[in-house]
Amino acid sequence: MEEETHTDAKIRAENGTGSSPRGPGCSLRHFACEQNLLSRPDGSASFLQGDTSVLAGVYGPAEVKVSKEIFNKATLEVILRPKIGLPGVAEKSRERLIRNTCEAVVLGTLHPRTSITVVLQVVSDAGSLLACCLNAACMALVDAGVPMRALFCGVACALDSDGTLVLDPTSKQEKLQQCLAAAQAASQHVFRFYRESLQRRYSKS
Repeated sequence: MEEETHTDAKIRAENGTGSSPRGPGCSLRHFACEQNLLSRPDGSASFLQGDTSVLAGVYGPAEVKVSKEIFNKATLEVILRPKIGLPGVAEKSRERLIRNTCEAVVLGTLHPRTSITVVLQVVSDAGSLLACCLNAACMALVDAGVPMRALFCGVACALDSDGTLVLDPTSKQEKLQQCLAAAQAASQHVFRFYRESLQRRYSKS
């Protein structure tokens, strides 16, 4: 189902329309994709989800540095560039997740001792950035003709204040989720304080 949805989106985007999936249990924002935008990479794609947009370029399979060479498969690297400034901890974490996903599907053993590099440029971030990056990477890999055992896609979800599941959350909805996660983490410190206080109290009696 995911593969069919994204293939359909790609075809519609190439015709200048895009897609806005609606149905039972599906409330994703409008998304669109355009491939083969850039001349220098071997494959490229622009992926749009709502107001979140990512541009991806794939280089390779190509020659790899000896220090990074793997004798039985291709070396896969992912570079995520923020809209402004230099990559930070958040970008490095996303790079790792995207690389792990790509490595799981790319048939790197068909191109040993080569490199495949996926470069992702954030154009705009209005929520669900990681999902948009994954989708842009997949479409760029397809455009580059990199052999894969399957397509992949990313879908973000969050819980709102009522406990309702929200698919493809906006930045505002993601901040709510971050607040909930922070509150849950902080509560563990409070519980630890409870335990330590009670232990001190009853150890004296």
